[in-house]
Amino acid sequence: MSEVAIFLATVAGMELFAYVMHRWVMHGPGWFLHASHHRARSGWFELNDLYAVIFAVPSIVLIDLGVAYGWGSGVTAVGAGIAGYGAIYFGFHDWIVHRRLPHRIVPRSAYFKRIVQAHRIHHVVESKHGTVSFGFLYAPPVDLLKQQLRESQDGELRAPVLDRRRP
Repeated sequence: MSEVAIFLATVAGMELFAYVMHRWVMHGPGWFLHASHHRARSGWFELNDLYAVIFAVPSIVLIDLGVAYGWGSGVTAVGAGIAGYGAIYFGFHDWIVHRRLPHRIVPRSAYFKRIVQAHRIHHVVESKHGTVSFGFLYAPPVDLLKQQLRESQDGELRAPVLDRRRP
């Protein structure tokens, strides 16, 4: 398999990994860090940002092993794929959806609109239970997510937010 294929497969595989981590770790035993992400942020950083550091470690180690220790270009490609997914995540999730950096990007495509809307629906719930939509690059149809949210009795719904820049 070529390095490009390994890189792309890793990026795609990271979406599944991120879904599992988000649903069963961040909204489970790791809630003590992730809870900060479901509340209004006061400042540049939140405890949830530590997940970016945690998930960057394997990427850095694999790139180092592949380049500096001769483990091969495949190992480097996996490390780069993890980093690539991290960059996509930062650009989409932190920058565009949560507006942690200023921008004028307006979602226009059906895909882009669905992903942004699904993530906003995810953030309607402040508790670790009752939340829907755990992916970052894939989301079920918005109507299905709204139905799942209505049927859930577990979540603490967020009060309406007047500032449209906040999720």
